[in-house]
Amino acid sequence: MVIKELENKLKQKDIRPTAMRLLVLEALSGQEAAISLSDLEKAFEKSDRVTLFRTLKTFQENGLVHSIDDGTGAPKYALCEEGCECNIERDLHVHFHCRVCSETFCLPKYKIPEIDLPDKFKGEEANLVVKGVCGKCAG
Repeated sequence: MVIKELENKLKQKDIRPTAMRLLVLEALSGQEAAISLSDLEKAFEKSDRVTLFRTLKTFQENGLVHSIDDGTGAPKYALCEEGCECNIERDLHVHFHCRVCSETFCLPKYKIPEIDLPDKFKGEEANLVVKGVCGKCAG
């Protein structure tokens, strides 16, 4: 992506474009699979882990990325689709975790169905992870 496009993407989500935020957004834009903070840290060897974490949290709080609990113990992060508001009733989709390569993929075409909760129950997040072997690893 061109710097202007990255800046516009941040501004659309009310995120002030800084050099680090632009670099992290560019890195996330080039990913096929969701990545962990550790993965991001490896890509930015000279960066501070706290700065990267705060950048991801800012992106998440402003609806630019969503986090995925794929059962590995470390949350993974992926860019949200266009128009996503991370709304539990409308925007949640299935994720796939490959047991061979350990990558986690967003499957935005496969939505998590709405769950009608009992009275006085308020859902705040939902997560559906299918585990198996991805297309690259299956052969």
